[in-house]
Amino acid sequence: MTLVLPLHAAATLFMTGVIWFVQVVHYPLFAEVGDERFPAYAAAHSRRTAWVVAPPMLLELVTGLLLLAWRPIGVGAGAAWVGMVLLAAIWLSTALLQVPRHRLLGAGFDIVAWRALVASNWVRTLAWTARAGLVLLMLAGSTG
Repeated sequence: MTLVLPLHAAATLFMTGVIWFVQVVHYPLFAEVGDERFPAYAAAHSRRTAWVVAPPMLLELVTGLLLLAWRPIGVGAGAAWVGMVLLAAIWLSTALLQVPRHRLLGAGFDIVAWRALVASNWVRTLAWTARAGLVLLMLAGSTG
């Protein structure tokens, strides 16, 4: 159980880096792909991205749940619960906001769907950023 917090922090910090890259580089570049090639690009993007983000997202979820039941000394229940609320916001945003926009974009570039994707992704970007700060505080306060 001593690895739960470090694994949780690693997954969170990794995803924080990924989401900032996606927000400021990757999603804005969708508009540059071109209409003809966009459906194939969108399909490849979704397939490849899943391989990169699914394992750390699942690790973050499982270790976050474990931290609710078992916390190292110095890590309060409140911090674990705030982290899970932020994680729930991320998963809900993914399922309810980003995935539907990706499905629309899979049929071809749609400027309204693209703008909604970029705008709604700030929910995840800010939530993961807050989680990064939180897990760093957990690590700093942890004594076991």
